[in-house]
Amino acid sequence: MTKKNQKYRKQKRRKNFPWLLAALGGGLLLITAILFARNGGSGGVTPSIAVDQDKIDYGYVKFGETRQFAIKVTNSGDGTLRFKEKPYIEVLEGC
Repeated sequence: MTKKNQKYRKQKRRKNFPWLLAALGGGLLLITAILFARNGGSGGVTPSIAVDQDKIDYGYVKFGETRQFAIKVTNSGDGTLRFKEKPYIEVLEGC
């Protein structure tokens, strides 16, 4: 096989690559990524958290004494409420 024939075959292989199919696939991937980024996977609605008590004041509590309380937490928004980290409670010392 001569060098001219080898060069011709390489050029012919390059022309047969399915550019149209590759472009359509890339376009579909791009559109899918944009749609998922826009609504964040929650269906395009916003979750909102609501707590029935903003502050709990038990006054003075002796060391070793236990007290219990209940807090009602609800989702007042339209979307699904998900926590990215474990929920935590912050205990603040009163005045």
